[in-house]
Parts: sequence; structure tokens; C-alpha cells
Amino acid sequence: MKGKKLVSSLISVLMLTGALTACSSNNNNNASGNTPASSDAPATSTNTGGVDTSKEAKLVYYLWGSEGVTNKEILAEINKKLKADINATIEVKYIDWPDLATKYPLLFASGEEFDMSHASPGAAVSYFTLASEGALTDITDMLDKVAPKLKAEIPEAAWQNTKYKGRIYGVPSLYSEYTPAGYAYRTDLLKKYGMTDIKSIADMEKYMDNVVKNESYPPINGKAEDAANMFRMLVDTTGMWLNAPGISLNELNLVTKSPEDYKTVFHPAFTQEFEDWAVKMREWADKGYWSKDVLSATLGSKDNFRAANSAGYLTHAQDWIGQYGADLKAQPDATTAFYTFAEANKKIKRKMGVDNSTVISANSANPERSLMAIEKFMTDESYYNLIQYGIEGKHYVIENGVKKQPAGFNEKTDGGGFSAWSLRNDKFVIPSDSENPIRNSLFAEWDKEAIDDPYNGFSFDPSNVTTEIASISNVNAQLGIQLMLGKTSKDPKEAVADYRDQLKKAGVDKVIAEVEKQLAEFVPVN
Repeated sequence: MKGKKLVSSLISVLMLTGALTACSSNNNNNASGNTPASSDAPATSTNTGGVDTSKEAKLVYYLWGSEGVTNKEILAEINKKLKADINATIEVKYIDWPDLATKYPLLFASGEEFDMSHASPGAAVSYFTLASEGALTDITDMLDKVAPKLKAEIPEAAWQNTKYKGRIYGVPSLYSEYTPAGYAYRTDLLKKYGMTDIKSIADMEKYMDNVVKNESYPPINGKAEDAANMFRMLVDTTGMWLNAPGISLNELNLVTKSPEDYKTVFHPAFTQEFEDWAVKMREWADKGYWSKDVLSATLGSKDNFRAANSAGYLTHAQDWIGQYGADLKAQPDATTAFYTFAEANKKIKRKMGVDNSTVISANSANPERSLMAIEKFMTDESYYNLIQYGIEGKHYVIENGVKKQPAGFNEKTDGGGFSAWSLRNDKFVIPSDSENPIRNSLFAEWDKEAIDDPYNGFSFDPSNVTTEIASISNVNAQLGIQLMLGKTSKDPKEAVADYRDQLKKAGVDKVIAEVEKQLAEFVPVN
């Protein structure tokens, strides 16, 4: 099957994927089995937009996360509408958060027959890799016939960003979003320490010194995954460095010096900035900025923050904004602000629609009906509200234009929803009382100076360096993580020398040469 073309790429993906740093969830690993609504209801049309819909299509849609308690109920309402409008029903299958790094690539490599899924250049297997390997349906010519309203809804620039070799393989999101990394910290403590805000690493150190001195908990009480956040802080606060393609973004990564010089790639370990950072990380660890058992800890800093056992947590901006309600509920007197690492150097990257796309599998038996369903979800508000918010009155109510949970709502018995980020559309978004109200003003400010990702549209083929990448990832998973959390057994400068030596032996120079070779002919789609 077409998906089996991915096997060679999959091998390298599985070797270098670690813990996926996505939003966490729980329950029901790879849960599935939403029962479609009855197929007895008549379809309103058997020829919709020139597409014969006389035969019912049963679509399979893979989403990330676990199944909500009332998801089947929501899906039944969706399927009633789909059955009437396009004579189709959807079964949702789930890939739970802990399984994403392995099960998501396997979904395409196995040749399984399914219809739709989420895709992104930053996923465990890239959207552009999927397109290049023939795992996705080319929808370029299908759009005018099957989904003209959808085609018109999405700006041409957004369609351009989804193209691979001039063809469209996914439907981009229409949701405005920025996801720069940063530190969420307590404003009540900031005021207590006589500070106004955190705008630099020096400010962050001053805040954390005060926490260590005055509180019973550390400033960042997290676990090993925070090593990646420390690395992001290094990259985002150093000159115009940007992450470059090569090693998975979930690992310590390659970088480039600037958006303009994006074809010159290097590993930061071989710079003075990296050595200085390793020394600083040892100092932070010794000062008690995080727990001594950080490498073996199982509870993240966000969970510890909500348990009043941490003065902040490391995450990305959109997650902080979306977690506002939950944070406030857990700590009513501890509102948070956010220090965005990349802001001072004015290198916050604009999130492109392709970063959250809905794709149709090359093995889909019903690609046209799948595209019609995607059009419904993104252009019809009644469909949008169901897939994004659930059933009005049961899952949400709207008061003064703000979405809230109904009185008596119990998450354990009434909760439900789908991680259908790819289907979002700004014009249908309802402000939520669980979301930080700063979102719109913050994003509007960032939009004035945001930069485009120079690698948008680039698909790195790792087939020539799979062995080297696996070896590098292993070095990162061991010594790299220890360096970023100040937990090496040797002096940090000696540990950096060892790290450099191990990277060389693992083949980092060969990987860099391969990345630069493939970048030589690349032209950004921005």
C-alpha cells in the first residue's frame, strides 16, 4: 500500500523520538469506538457539488488524545448532520498522548485504511515527509469540485504554505496562534519581592533567588523533560539563533545563526555560548532552582504549580494562555504572567496554518467525502461548535459572549471534546472564561514584529544519516539532558568537552553536511 513507502523514514523517526512534549492528557490509551449515528436517516442529496453521495461513506478520523466521557454523544449529533448533508458518518479513533511518538508514524507506515488525521511539520513524522512519501491524498484539483467554499475561506498564502512541490496535501488551520517557549510565574510573589515583571534571564534569576530564599518550594519543580525547555531558552535568548531542521525538535537540536543565514547550520554544543550555558545550568541546579531528583521525578512543574509546590512552570505561550482557568482554579490567589524567551530579540515565529493541518490518507476509500466533511467543520458554525465545544447547554453555555461550563457541570461525568485543532477557524472562536483574556492583545502585539519560519515547507530526508541521528539522539538523551539540568557527574566544562567528543563520534558533522546539502536548493514557501 502507499503508506508502506514510509517504512524507511519511519525507522529513523522511531529511533530519534523521545517523550513528545505536547499537552498532556490521561486515560484510555489509543481509545476508539465512537458509534456512528444510525444510517437509516435519508441524505438530503445524492449529488452534492458534483459528487455522487448516494452510497453512505463511513469515515475513520484519527485524533490525538484520549476519548472524553461524552464524546460518543457529541459524535452522534455530528453524524446526524453529516448523514443528512453528505450521507457520511465518522468514527473517531484516538492516539493517546504517551503513544504519539510511536503510534502516529505507524499509522501511516502500516498501510492501514483510514480517512483523516491531524498533521504538522513538527509532528513525530512531518507533514512534508508524509507528502513526499506518498502517504497523503493530493487535494489540489479536488478542492474546486468538492469543497469550493473551503478553498475560498482559506487565504491563498495559507494554501501556499501547505504545498509540497506545488501540490496541496492538507487543509491548514485558520486559527491565529503563537507558541514561543517561556516561563509562567506567579505575580503575587513578584509583587512580594518588589519586582514588576520578568523580561530577561537576569530578571528570572532574581525572581528565582527570591523564591529559594523565601518559599518552601522551588522556582521550577519539574522533571527531566524540562531539559528541552532549558535548551529552548538558550536558543531563544542567544542572538538571532533559530532552530534548524535535522534532529527532531523534541531533542537537542541543530540551529542556524539567523533567519537570513538559514542555510548555514551548526550544533550549538560547539560554541562558547553553549559552554557558558552549561555552567549556568549547574549554578541554577546548585542554587536549588529545581529539585535534586529532577532526572527521576515523575511530576511536571505545571502539576506541582497547581499543587502549590512550585513558583512557576516552563511551557509555550498558547498552553499558558489555555491553562489560565485551570491554573486559577487550583491557585485562586496566584495569577500568572509569562516571560517569553524569544521576545527581547524579536524572533517570535509566526505560526503558519500548515502547523496544524487536516490530511486525508492516501489509503482513504472516500477522499472526496472526507474533504466535504472537513469543509463542513471549518465553514459551518453549527458543525464547528460541535467538534470544538460540544453540545450547547450540556458542555457549554454562552453568557455575554463568553463560553462557560454550565451550572453543575462535572468533568468526570459530563466532560467531552476532541483535539481537533486543525479544524479551527478564527471567525467562529468563542472567547472562553478558561482562557487568559490577554490572548488577543498579546498576539496583536507580537504580530507587529513576528518573523516567518525560514524552514516552512522544508522536508528533511534522514535516510542517508539514520544511524548517525540515532546515535546523536542517544547522546542527547543521556549527557545532553544532564547538561541542561546541571546534573553531570563532572565539572560542566569537562562535561561539555565530553559531549562534543561524543557528538563527533556519533557523526554530527555528517548530519550537518546532509542537512546543508538538502537546504542548498530549498526555497522557503513564505
